[in-house]
Amino acid sequence: MDHGHEGTKVVSKQIKGVFVLHSINEYIRFDWPRPPPPSSVDIGKLRTRHKQSVIKRLYIESRAVFLQSDSHRVFLFNVRLSRLVRPKQINRLVNHAHQIKIACRPYVAPRSSKSAPLPPRTTYRSLADKSVALLFSKRSTRTRLATETAATMLGGKALFLGREDIQLGVNETVRDSARIIGGMCEGIVARVGDHSEIEELAKHSPVPVMNALSSLWHPTQTLANLLTLHEHAHLFDKSLAPPSQAPSESLPPLPPLTIAYVGDSANVLHDMLVTYPRLGHKMRIASPDKPQYRAPAAVWDRVRQLKCDKDIWWGVDPREAVKGADIVVSDTWISMGQEAEYAQRVADFAGYQVTEALCAEGGANPEWKFMHCLPRKPHEVDDEVFYGPRSLAFQEADNRRWTTMAVFDLLFGQWEI
Repeated sequence: MDHGHEGTKVVSKQIKGVFVLHSINEYIRFDWPRPPPPSSVDIGKLRTRHKQSVIKRLYIESRAVFLQSDSHRVFLFNVRLSRLVRPKQINRLVNHAHQIKIACRPYVAPRSSKSAPLPPRTTYRSLADKSVALLFSKRSTRTRLATETAATMLGGKALFLGREDIQLGVNETVRDSARIIGGMCEGIVARVGDHSEIEELAKHSPVPVMNALSSLWHPTQTLANLLTLHEHAHLFDKSLAPPSQAPSESLPPLPPLTIAYVGDSANVLHDMLVTYPRLGHKMRIASPDKPQYRAPAAVWDRVRQLKCDKDIWWGVDPREAVKGADIVVSDTWISMGQEAEYAQRVADFAGYQVTEALCAEGGANPEWKFMHCLPRKPHEVDDEVFYGPRSLAFQEADNRRWTTMAVFDLLFGQWEI
């Protein structure tokens, strides 16, 4: 099974637009004031040397009419431009997060009272005098902390609006909410239920919109995963040194990995399916043989469009899934809203707990590492693995802040990918 999401290059920094981060590396910025390009333009057939100029023209000529049309039209525009997305754009975004981390971490690290004071930080202040609205229909520890601290460290203000503060489409339409919030804030970060809510927000918002989680995708989590993997690349390729902490030094390249996923098919896995194969990694997934534990058709359509399916294996045996795995990933078995299914899901996932024994029996790489987006329950992975030296789960969580800062800096800063 398979699917993916896509993206393109943001080229204009001077004109307001809407940045839609639906899924990892699927982003698009609609700028105006001129009308949209004719639908007959097929970028995929253009010569390579002409593609960049056409991309720039399309961004300049795109108009807010796309924001006011049905989401299918916006979706088609995304798909057409997404043909030009290259893995190096994902890597540049991850590397930018690394640069931000190097520059900013000394200012948040614990310091002795005897330490010399640090000079005022003048870099990475792209949110100065700006406010970002956090629309959270679903609660979260890591996502809220990451977005609020990211906005603060970039010089801005994050305004949290939970379910008690605003319910999209309940007392006011999503369209009206998007226009009102976008009139008072410079950006919107939305953590919602159904993915259509993100699309509706993006269609009507006059400011950038970022998906902090939806029913289909969780792009910021995958960015944090990638930063964590790059920081530990030397564990998988002994010829590599640990990443340099010197400013301007790039992250080490990530060798081709085999990444196993054991558990339920949910938004985090969906973004993995459309990202890792494009970066040269193979994926092996195991989940119970029931439709509700498999990725939906929309995800598989994306995987095929991005030609990721050839590097994806999907079965029901977790031991087969971890065969040759460098990374073993798990996720929650019971997501928010599925509490009534607890007993059935725990029964269905019997035998899917990640343990040393399971990975040894399945033939995982002896040096395999473990990742989990959190929150974690013991039935998903035992304490020996989760709290042991194989686990990268907490480093992964820490990196949510830095990768969110990188996305914010892309939206509001003066750099391009």
